[in-house]
Amino acid sequence: MRIALTGGIASGKSAVSDLLCERGAVIIDSDLLAREVVAPGTPGLAAVVQRFGPQVLDGDQLDRAALGKIIFADPAARRDLEAITHPLVRQRAEELERAAPDDAVVIQVIPLLVEAGLADGFDLVIVVDADPAQQRERLRRRNGLDERQVEERLAAQASRAERLAVADLVIDNTGPAEALPGEVDRLWRRVQDIRDAK
Repeated sequence: MRIALTGGIASGKSAVSDLLCERGAVIIDSDLLAREVVAPGTPGLAAVVQRFGPQVLDGDQLDRAALGKIIFADPAARRDLEAITHPLVRQRAEELERAAPDDAVVIQVIPLLVEAGLADGFDLVIVVDADPAQQRERLRRRNGLDERQVEERLAAQASRAERLAVADLVIDNTGPAEALPGEVDRLWRRVQDIRDAK
């Protein structure tokens, strides 16, 4: 059974995936893989530098802040970056999924699941949902972004309604942090029930 977990920026995907991992899920995190495929010396980094120029480098590493300024201000540049990195991330995720034990609950965390049109490739889609005002506040606090930068990042993603439209299961992460483990426990039981029924 193929399971995807998605949600808007600063919705709490990482917190939910960490809790699912503690409960026994094998987590394949696309954000981590996206960093891996553009690590120093990789073909992915070479392709990014070829497209965006040496100003996106800090020494031999990708300067994420410099690249972010470019891609969040220019949708065409963002699409170019995605055309480079998304196939590499998908390939690596598939390798990790094949390597997981047969009886494992494997969950792929894919922030841009809706935007990349990948939802139909999964048997179960879990959406981490949070109040948009709370997302904005988390994003400002966590990433140190100003209002314009926050809005650029939110505008670059699918809408809340678009994410919820592909959801088979929704976990609400609007409440206090202490409520999340209980929400994840309920989610985990539901995922296991669905898997066992297949």
